[in-house]
Amino acid sequence: MTYTEIEDKYSAAVSLEHRKKFAQFFTPQDIAEIMSLWLLGNQRLHLVLDPAFGLGIFPRVLRSMKSDIEVKGYDIDPVIIEEAKKIFADTPNVNILNEDYIYNGWKDRYDGIICNPPYFKFHNYENTEALIELKKRLNYDLTGFTNLYTLFLLKSLTQLNADGRCAYIIPLEFLNSDYGTNVKQLLLRTGMLRHIIVFDNKANLFDDAITTSCIVLCENNDTSTKVRFSFVRGIEDLKKLHSASGLDNSDYAYENRELDPNIKWKKYYQPQNLNYKGLVPFAHYAKVMRGIATGDNDYFTFTRDKAEKYAIGTEYLLPCVCHSIDVEKNIFTTEDYQALVNRGKKAYLLNAKDVRDNRVEEFLNMGVETGVNEKYLTSKRHPWYALENRPPSPIWVSVFNRSGLRFVRNLANVSNLTTFHCVYPAKGTLRQVSPDLLHAYLLSKTASHIFEMNAREYGNGLTKFEPNDLNRGQMLDIDKLPETDKTRILDAYQHYREEGNDKYIAEIDRVLNNYFSL
Repeated sequence: MTYTEIEDKYSAAVSLEHRKKFAQFFTPQDIAEIMSLWLLGNQRLHLVLDPAFGLGIFPRVLRSMKSDIEVKGYDIDPVIIEEAKKIFADTPNVNILNEDYIYNGWKDRYDGIICNPPYFKFHNYENTEALIELKKRLNYDLTGFTNLYTLFLLKSLTQLNADGRCAYIIPLEFLNSDYGTNVKQLLLRTGMLRHIIVFDNKANLFDDAITTSCIVLCENNDTSTKVRFSFVRGIEDLKKLHSASGLDNSDYAYENRELDPNIKWKKYYQPQNLNYKGLVPFAHYAKVMRGIATGDNDYFTFTRDKAEKYAIGTEYLLPCVCHSIDVEKNIFTTEDYQALVNRGKKAYLLNAKDVRDNRVEEFLNMGVETGVNEKYLTSKRHPWYALENRPPSPIWVSVFNRSGLRFVRNLANVSNLTTFHCVYPAKGTLRQVSPDLLHAYLLSKTASHIFEMNAREYGNGLTKFEPNDLNRGQMLDIDKLPETDKTRILDAYQHYREEGNDKYIAEIDRVLNNYFSL
């Protein structure tokens, strides 16, 4: 069977639920070939490890290029192990172990390590024991949010023979996340990092998985202190990187010592030319906090009909936007909110404080009977049904987006769940500006362009901003604008609120660029 037929046959026979349980997302053959070529750049390549063997795409490709390679593989799923052993039944020198790589074979050394490690979203796996193992073995501190796929990579770096090479295809989130700081520190400390190839987040490489991807290439010698970065939009771009001497073409190259593990590495593979004067931290003008997290939205959120069903009075209901899709424009008014209520949308949040109503008490008792009080967030609150202290913010910002940041002026003065972050303009500071002027700036393409450096990228073109991504971002020092320019911006903003025409946003951009562009 061909490479594709093997994976397709398994996917048809084994449920998606099972494959997701074991994070089985199969590497495309073209990528496996490029990664294999990196390993084959080690002229002494003989013993190869695949820490997440699966159906053995990497050993199949490698042995088609160099038939005398000896392979060892690990996998924890007995189902896929059984299939893999059938595939390699007549292939000598391939040893597949049904064991967890993280806890086994630490003293073994290899000429090459090649891997597509398991990737789980943070809340979908328990990594405590794996972290303890890595911390003990590496004598190095890693945060509790460190994803399993990076633990695989860090272990592999300890197992390379002299001149050994390592190739990993993994999500790129560690390059730009807080937990990735320690991972990047250790990568740089080893001196083995040679090349990071980043795929455009619109290039979704794996079926049934929305994630970003990058290829990390390492080498255990001191022949180079350069670290290369490449940004590719797909397989064809990837193939162009390869030359007769190895994967040595790149967009950018830096000395190891030039790389700062404490910042987002997007700066190194997608540098932005921010040709503006007067950039200041966004935190000078506002603070971003996530929206209200209830712990059980089905229980705590209300439509008007649900409130009538349980006879919950308005004094115990907090007006609230529960879904970003319910906010269609960048200006959200009291009339917009009332329209949600009238359309039967979830638009209220249970606010059970100073309860003196039997029907509210009955509803709270129902929450206890159904176990709402024992869920992760509710079990940590006292009382369990208490809302977070999060007053309505005058500006919201979308969490996930595919078309740039979206800032909404909350004229209805209602609360919001985590579907939006809250933006609270600074008060009592030298840079205090009106919410309208701040929102006008935030609507501009200029503001989005400056913020883009701090975005977290997900697959299929999806980007995400956590509150601190924005708080640590930069913005133009708009309070320094001449009063005439502020007036022009506010006039354009008022027209935009009345008409919704993007030509007024373009006018705001013109004013900003005329004053701040270098």
